[in-house]
Amino acid sequence: MKPVVSVKELMRDMLDPASDYVFDSVGTVISKQRVVEKQPKTAEDWDRIRVGAVTLAEGAYLLKVPRPFAPPGDENNSSGPNPAELSPAQIKAKLEADPVLWNAKIEALRNVGLQVLDIVKRKDVKELWDAGENLDQACENCHLEYWYPGEKAFLKKLDRRLQELYGVHADRTRKPGMDGK
Repeated sequence: MKPVVSVKELMRDMLDPASDYVFDSVGTVISKQRVVEKQPKTAEDWDRIRVGAVTLAEGAYLLKVPRPFAPPGDENNSSGPNPAELSPAQIKAKLEADPVLWNAKIEALRNVGLQVLDIVKRKDVKELWDAGENLDQACENCHLEYWYPGEKAFLKKLDRRLQELYGVHADRTRKPGMDGK
C-alpha cells in the first residue's frame, strides 16, 4: 500500500471528521432560556453515527501504513524554546523506538469505532455518551504521546494542584472524606 497523505492530513481530513459524528451525536446545550438534550432520534441520525464508527474502525488501520507524519515543509509547532509540539522527525523516532506502543494507540482508536458500531446496532443512547468519553481518551492518549507530550507534565501539575485545593483528581474523583462525610 502506498499512502496518499501524511498522518496529520489523514487525521484532519478523515479520522477527526469521523469522530465528530460520534462526539456531536449526544450532548446538553444550556442557555438562559432552556436546556436542550441532543441525542440521535431518527434513522438518519444513527446512520451518520454508523458512518463515523466505520470510518474510525477501518480508517485507524491506515495509520499502520508507513507514511510521513506531516506534509512536506510542515514541522508542526515545534520550533523555539519549549515547543508545543513534536516535530515529524521526533514523532517518527518515538514510533521507531516503540512500534508496539504506536500499534496499541491505533488499536485503542479502532476499538472505540467497534464499540460505537455495536451501540448503533442496539441504538443505546446512554452507551453513546460513554463511547464519546472513550473516544476522547483514545485520541487524547495518543496525542499526549506523539503530538504534544509536554502537556503530560502540565496535566500532572494541574492534577496535584486540584488535589491540594479541592481533594479532586483531574478525572473528577474525590478523595475520601472531602465531601463532608
